[in-house]
Amino acid sequence: VYPSQLSGGQKQRVAIARAIVTGPDLLLADEPTGALDKKTGTQIMELLHSVVKENGIMLLLVTHDPDIADTCDTIFEMDGGRITCAKNDT
Repeated sequence: VYPSQLSGGQKQRVAIARAIVTGPDLLLADEPTGALDKKTGTQIMELLHSVVKENGIMLLLVTHDPDIADTCDTIFEMDGGRITCAKNDT
């Protein structure tokens, strides 16, 4: 299989694997589900959360999707480049 033959979800999974293979302390994800359908996006978020929990990695992600944000422990909302609200579920 060539990279051009992979689905969007498969490409996201490969990107996650490449990002964690070096054992980082922090994983940055910019719109990790932006180009995916809802079902695949949910699977990707479950994978991300599982990987960071199992490996003790901090996940910092950026999203415009409130459903994706709600899967996170701490949420910072921005407006005009400034943090306007912070929520912490831990």
